Amino acid sequence: MTRRRWIAEHWDEATATITGAQAEHLARVLRAQPGVEADVVAGGHVFHAEVAAVSPDEVRFNLIAEVEADPALPITLVMAVYKFDHMEWAIEKATELGVSAIAPAIARRTEKHLAQAATKRAERWRRIAHESAQQCRRSDVPVIHDPQPLNVLVAAPPTAVRLVLAEQERSTTLRNALEQTMESSADEMPSFHLAIGPEGGWAPNEEALFDANGWRAVSLGPRILRAETAAIAALSIVASFLE
Repeated sequence: MTRRRWIAEHWDEATATITGAQAEHLARVLRAQPGVEADVVAGGHVFHAEVAAVSPDEVRFNLIAEVEADPALPITLVMAVYKFDHMEWAIEKATELGVSAIAPAIARRTEKHLAQAATKRAERWRRIAHESAQQCRRSDVPVIHDPQPLNVLVAAPPTAVRLVLAEQERSTTLRNALEQTMESSADEMPSFHLAIGPEGGWAPNEEALFDANGWRAVSLGPRILRAETAAIAALSIVASFLE
């Protein structure tokens, strides 16, 4: 039987503790008692654990042994802010697919009211990523960065292979770019920054900005996809090369 997995807020070498909504669900809904076994994520590691103490707002585990867990994929998703309900779905699915970080970007075509509300929305996005990571049994939670203007993210010093989905690109597909990258990287696992535009795509001056800062424009093909669909399709393709 598969053990439930919980993500600890506090831990040391021998114990881990969950609090808040997680603890309340475990204590009041699942009626956990000392001795119940579970998997607990603590400090990026997964442990076979046993409930040691239960209170309405805190559950403490004894850590028994570390278990093997798959690491996150070395992908940072630079995602232009768009309709919040669609974006939340994309964050949930990107977490399931193993993305290591998501960097929300305020783009030229991001609706004004969404841009203004994005910073306050970031904590909700982090909760969604946390819940999704727990649901899909990840050993970590992707980092959700605070929203920033696109030009700040694009101009940051390169630390990875940088690819941008661009509607105007026709000659280079994402798959072709990945094949070339993997061939040239030999035995080293490359990291990727993958940029996905808002509804309506990147503005011309943004495409020029990506080009000026060394991002490679790639395509998913001739079909016009919604932003959230493009994000998941692109992540799936990158993951197929890395796993």
